[in-house]
Amino acid sequence: MEPDLLRVTVLGSATPFPRPDNPCSGLLVEGGGVRVWVDAGTGTLAELQRYVTLGDVDAVWISHLHADHSADLLTASYGLLYAGLDVSVPVALFGPAGIADRLAGFLTNGPERSPVEKAFAVQELYDGHVARLGGLTLRSRGVDHAGPDAFALRVEDEDGRSVVYSGDCRPCSSLVELARDCDLFVCEADGEGPGHHSAAQAGRSAAAARAGRLVVTHVGSGVEPAEAVALAAAEFPGDVAHADPGARFEVTRRSRTPGRTTTSRASSR
Repeated sequence: MEPDLLRVTVLGSATPFPRPDNPCSGLLVEGGGVRVWVDAGTGTLAELQRYVTLGDVDAVWISHLHADHSADLLTASYGLLYAGLDVSVPVALFGPAGIADRLAGFLTNGPERSPVEKAFAVQELYDGHVARLGGLTLRSRGVDHAGPDAFALRVEDEDGRSVVYSGDCRPCSSLVELARDCDLFVCEADGEGPGHHSAAQAGRSAAAARAGRLVVTHVGSGVEPAEAVALAAAEFPGDVAHADPGARFEVTRRSRTPGRTTTSRASSR
């Protein structure tokens, strides 16, 4: 990994269940000498291993506890503990309050608590949470998902390059504030309704935040990716792409001219 590179790889973007060749929500963020697995939706663990081994992951960050964003933590814990990997455990795990209890409940049927804490060192998120890993800073904000506690994430490197990921949420001021002037904004577009953005709303949130480039992800099954991109682009003056599984986005500081960006185009695996 190049330490001066900030890169986002799409592991999956399907909702609400994995599809052939497209797992549920997950990203790999690399930069500052570290690798962060962002959301561990169903099927993302297998895709993660196209790029790094499980033992190479420095931290995991989970936006909320719906299965299409967190289910692969279960199999990841087995891999970390029982696969004979050359890995130092526990691995840092950032997630909503109660995440350790949720995992423990899935992994045991008896009176004794499961050994999930041996795999993960849990740090519970709260609005305004900040963590520093290597040369990256991770900032989390609470967002409105009309149900479980949910968070959005901003990752910044030491050169000021920035990526924001919405998790799942409806349009809200905390997301726009977190994404303000970011270089790359990855925003869900599952459909207008409780707890989600539509593609057009994703474009409006990106425009309000003055983001450099927008990637729409988690697009609802009733909208084709190309249509989602077009709907978002009608509301946002910058470049718009879809989170195709395997797409990789190398992030550079964008132009200060509104609607222009020097973020490189995505490359396929």
